[in-house]
Amino acid sequence: MSDDRRGIYLILLGMSCFSIQDVFIRQLSDYASLTQIIFIRGIIGGLILLFFLKLTKRSISFSSAYPLLAISRVLLFFMGFLCFYFALGKMELAEASSLFFVSPLFITILSKFMFKSEIGAYRICAIIVGFAGVLFIVKPNPDELNIIALLPIISAFTYSVSMMIAKYTREKDSIFQQMLYMYFGSAVLAFVAWLIIPLIEFEPSQAKNLEFLIRDWSIYNSSVLLMLLGIAVIGSSGMLLLTSAYRMGSPPVIAPFEYIMLIFAIGNGFLFFREIPDIYSILGMLLITSSGLFIFIREGAKKESVALKTSLRS
Repeated sequence: MSDDRRGIYLILLGMSCFSIQDVFIRQLSDYASLTQIIFIRGIIGGLILLFFLKLTKRSISFSSAYPLLAISRVLLFFMGFLCFYFALGKMELAEASSLFFVSPLFITILSKFMFKSEIGAYRICAIIVGFAGVLFIVKPNPDELNIIALLPIISAFTYSVSMMIAKYTREKDSIFQQMLYMYFGSAVLAFVAWLIIPLIEFEPSQAKNLEFLIRDWSIYNSSVLLMLLGIAVIGSSGMLLLTSAYRMGSPPVIAPFEYIMLIFAIGNGFLFFREIPDIYSILGMLLITSSGLFIFIREGAKKESVALKTSLRS
């Protein structure tokens, strides 16, 4: 079996893990705390990664040649998780997932400004088509801003900036070093947020809308704790699978298979929550997917845009 085919299988397994994780997060949005999810995911994910590095006899290092950039990436990682997970509790699974997939468009744009990468006319057209798809899903209303629908887009942007930082620091900081910072750093930030949030006074209407974020941690509910552990293990496994896939296979060949996540999201949304995207959302998903695939395939998926796509989701 070729390395590319192995990479494709690992991509499919990794995205299936993320789809299961998203279902768990959606189900827990009425019972658990978002900061608790991120905290446990960070701790368990970091421990799993340490075990993986020990098992594969790779070096373990918590230092960084770029400490300020490492801290910045941890903050981006934390904010991205916070936005995307909160959106999962409020939006349809398929819509949230498809909006996150605007990340290749952001990566393409950021590559131009940060690394002076060439962006041809075809890529520009693909970017325009992709963001048109965003409009179909968000359905902007001039009288009311849909803040929730913006959260997966913010998450995609923080992810993209994080990938640019990873490209800049990759000569001295390995991907596994960066993952350790992000796991344990996000756990620390989640714990700090849990300490600070009770000190903030919210209006009753705000408190109700933000309940997933400001709810106290569930300590004694065994079923909630088991699901939290499941999220951490499954999500971390998905990340390791994707990391292994991109280290094994050619990014231009295997990256498009990440879009299988949209099929999983639509299926899980209907199966578990009876969600059926409307025609505008389906059109938006098609436009975002086609633009992302176009960038990967038509433009050759240039290394500076996708070689680092080890996925921070979650």
